[in-house]
Amino acid sequence: MTPITPLLQATQQAAAAVRRLSPAEKTDLLNRLADVLAAHTADIVAENQKDLDRMSTADPKYDRLKLTESRVADLSKSLREVAVLPDPAGEVILERTIEQGLKLKKIAVPLGVVGVIYEARPNVTVDVASLCLRSGNACVLKGGKEADCSNRYLISLIQGVLIEFGVPKAAVTLLPPDRAVVNELLTATRYVDIIIPRGSESLIQFVRKNSLVPTIETGAGVCHAYVEQTADLDKAAAIVVNARVSRPSVCNSLDCVLVDETIAERFLPMLTADFNKWNVEVFADEIAYDIFEKAGYTNLQHAQPEDFGREFLDYKCAVKVVANLDEALSHIQAYSSRHSEAIISQNQPLIDQFLREVDAAAVYANASTRFTDGGVFGLGAEIGISTQKLHARGPFALEKLVTEKWIVVGDGQVRW
Repeated sequence: MTPITPLLQATQQAAAAVRRLSPAEKTDLLNRLADVLAAHTADIVAENQKDLDRMSTADPKYDRLKLTESRVADLSKSLREVAVLPDPAGEVILERTIEQGLKLKKIAVPLGVVGVIYEARPNVTVDVASLCLRSGNACVLKGGKEADCSNRYLISLIQGVLIEFGVPKAAVTLLPPDRAVVNELLTATRYVDIIIPRGSESLIQFVRKNSLVPTIETGAGVCHAYVEQTADLDKAAAIVVNARVSRPSVCNSLDCVLVDETIAERFLPMLTADFNKWNVEVFADEIAYDIFEKAGYTNLQHAQPEDFGREFLDYKCAVKVVANLDEALSHIQAYSSRHSEAIISQNQPLIDQFLREVDAAAVYANASTRFTDGGVFGLGAEIGISTQKLHARGPFALEKLVTEKWIVVGDGQVRW
C-alpha cells in the first residue's frame, strides 16, 4: 500500500487556499456544486448502483448506501442551504482593552484539516465537504469500500468545482478505501487537526483507542421512547411506529420502547398492525411478550439482556414494561448511548423531570426521535450527532467546525 502522507501534506497545504476564500466566494462555490450534482444525477445514481450491486438488500447498511434521484436532489438542496448560512470563521467572539492598553480580540477560526472516517454513507461525502468548505476547512475523507464507486465519483465532481474556483483539488481528499490507511490517518498529528468517526460503535471505539489526533465522537444511537400512563395512546403509537420504521438504518431511529405497566395491555396491541405491515421483529420482556402473544403478534422473541442497549439498525426493537418514570429513567441511564430519548406523556411535571434528568444530546417530549438531524434543526447539514460533551454535542454542524484565536494588538508594551 502506498503511504498516504503525500495526500495529507497536499490537503494541509490546500487548507490555506480555502481559508482565503471570502464568504461570498464560498457561497458561489457551494451553489455551483449544487448545480453540478443536479446535472449529474443520473451518473451519480449509476455509480451508486455499482456499489449496491455488491451488497445484499438484507444488509442494514443497504438503505444508508442507496442514492436515488430524490436523495441526490436533497443533497443539492442541502448544499444551497449551507451556502447561505452565516460563515462561522472570522466571527468576533469577544473584544476588550485590558489595563495595560493591549487591545484583545477573540475570533473564530477554522480548525484546519478535518479527517472523517465513515462507512456506507456516500451522502456524508457531500455533507462533510460542504460544511468544511463553508467554514474554511480542508478535509480528508476515508469512506468505506462499500461506497467506493459512489464516493470516487462524488469527489471527482467536488474537485472539479474546486479547480473552477482556483482552489487546489486536495482541499477535499478521498483516501483509498483500504482499512490499512486508517492507522496512518489516526497518527498524522502533523497534518490533520481533528478526526471524526461516523459509523458503527466498533468503528468509534477503535478510533477512540487508537487515535493520536484529537477526536470528536459521533456516537451510535441507542434511542428509547417512554410511553407514560397519561400519554395520548394514538399519538404514542404513531410516534413509536414512525421512530422505528421510517428509516430503521439511521442513528436516530428507535431501538427500545418502555411502556408504563398501567397502560401496557391497552397500548402494545395498538402497535401490532403497523409492526406487522413493516415486519418488525420484537424482542420483548416477559410481560410485554405475553401481551403481544395474546394480541396475535407472531414476529416475537423473548428479550435477552443483550437486546437492551442494542442498536438494531433494522426492523427490530426491544420492548420493556416499567413500573413508573423512575424505572424508565434508570433503564435509560443504564442503556442509552446518549443520542436521542423521548417521553410521550400529558403529565407536565413528569415531562419536565424527564427533559431535565435524561442525559442525552437531544431529549424529546411527544415527538419522534427521528428529528435529530442537522438539516432538520436548521443547521444545513451535519457530519454526525456528537454524543460526547466536549466542544460539541448534538448535530456536529457548521458552527462547531471552528476553534478560537486571540488577537492581541499593542503599542510597545512589555511585561517584566
